[in-house]
Amino acid sequence: MALSTMIYNHLPTSQPILMNKLSKIHGPAHQQVVLDQPKTKTSNRVSSLTESLSHLLHLHLETPPRTQTHQINWNLHGEEKLSTPKTSPKEVIAQNWRDMHASSNWDNLLDPLHPWLRREIIKYGEFAQATYEAFDFDSHSEYCGSCRYNRHKLFETLGLSRNGYTVSKYIYAMSHVNMPQWLKRSKLVDTWSKDSNWMGYVAVSDDEETRRIGRRDIVVAWRGTVAPTEWYEDLQRKLEPYGHGDAKVEHGFLSIYTSKNDSTRYNKSSASEQVMKEVTRLVELCREKGENVSLTITGHSLGGALALLNAYEAASTIPNLPVNVISFGAPRAGNIAFRDELHQLGVKTFRVVIKQDVVPSMPGLVFNESLQKFEDITGTLGWVYAHVGAELKLDVHSSPYLKRGLNWPGFHSLETYLHLVDGFVSTTSTFREDARRDVALVNKACDMLVDELRIPHCWYQLANKGLVCNAHGRWVKPKRDPEDIPSPHRQENINIPALEAGMQTQDVLKPLYSV
Repeated sequence: MALSTMIYNHLPTSQPILMNKLSKIHGPAHQQVVLDQPKTKTSNRVSSLTESLSHLLHLHLETPPRTQTHQINWNLHGEEKLSTPKTSPKEVIAQNWRDMHASSNWDNLLDPLHPWLRREIIKYGEFAQATYEAFDFDSHSEYCGSCRYNRHKLFETLGLSRNGYTVSKYIYAMSHVNMPQWLKRSKLVDTWSKDSNWMGYVAVSDDEETRRIGRRDIVVAWRGTVAPTEWYEDLQRKLEPYGHGDAKVEHGFLSIYTSKNDSTRYNKSSASEQVMKEVTRLVELCREKGENVSLTITGHSLGGALALLNAYEAASTIPNLPVNVISFGAPRAGNIAFRDELHQLGVKTFRVVIKQDVVPSMPGLVFNESLQKFEDITGTLGWVYAHVGAELKLDVHSSPYLKRGLNWPGFHSLETYLHLVDGFVSTTSTFREDARRDVALVNKACDMLVDELRIPHCWYQLANKGLVCNAHGRWVKPKRDPEDIPSPHRQENINIPALEAGMQTQDVLKPLYSV
């Protein structure tokens, strides 16, 4: 399987850059940070910077002696895991889907974490992970910034066909704000696009999955960012009005979501317009067939912020549509009014965070929702950032498979998030011994796994780093298959005359994915 390697090349350098940048921010110290005694001048500087950052973010970072929550025979571990399925059996949740999607704000489902909910969280997390694995990060490729695969083969190539969804449309975005770390550019003169990036996709459940989960589920997955440095480097830290009330959202997020230009190939319409046109169309198709339908929006990091903007717009424009957001390592996207208006619109938001990850603390490192308790004195704080919805907070130290110590890219990695979700039982329980998700996935893009597992770090890459040997024995970059070359014309959907013909849902939706 040909898969991206460029996603990982810059990760090892992000830790010192982030610390150097963030150590310049000063704030009151609230908690003591306990760290191992430094052994070198370099580690002494790192420890000092880490302590300053940790005070600011109210983090309690420790490197305690390794004490395994349950005894593991590392010599037998590989054999045991390799002989078991990597996923849990699918449960039929048709009668309980509203509970799984927050009809009661996930009351009594989070601590302990209900196994059905755990599986659904991982499913949507894998949809978000797909936006990284299919993205072309190679700046020496004329297709840098695009998806490596056409939408008909995306899930099959990435091994996600088992989830029972089909991609119906790709989403492209640009930005009028200079955000070089978030929008990738090719170094070549002739490229597929000089302005746009592939930012995600829309997918819909097939008939079998629809019967299992009790409704036709439309999914929007937004691509995020990989390295925490990208947040400090490019975050605009400026709020702009959004919607019709007092809601405001971060300037850079809004630019990516709403920017367009008639002179571009892929963003004559904005990401907002693209996704809303497709979601509206799918909702109308499903409702005409008398089906229950829901919208689930997911994303990691930046993708989680875009998911909130998308959810706000969907809930505002499509009546009576259950809208849920499941995000991982997402930053604050807007102010307190934005949070409150999302609640009023009925949007249910579920945030998964790792307490050692710095990104969920941004923007609003100091001025955030914690200041709301002073509103009687200060009045409404329209400029203060706020998180939205229910939170599942995970701890890297809960897993016996993960290394101790500082690893900013590893803390922020989506695969680390999915590993911890898979092992989480409750805040008072140890990491579950029967966790099914393949532990090796954690080290795809970082070095988080203990050495006893003998899993190489950053192992996920193209064979021969993308080069192939041609007929003359020379190593060259291969040409993309014509069907995988981005084309704005392939993004247009055709009319479906079968809608009025009384065909079965499965037959009606088939042409939907044939363009």
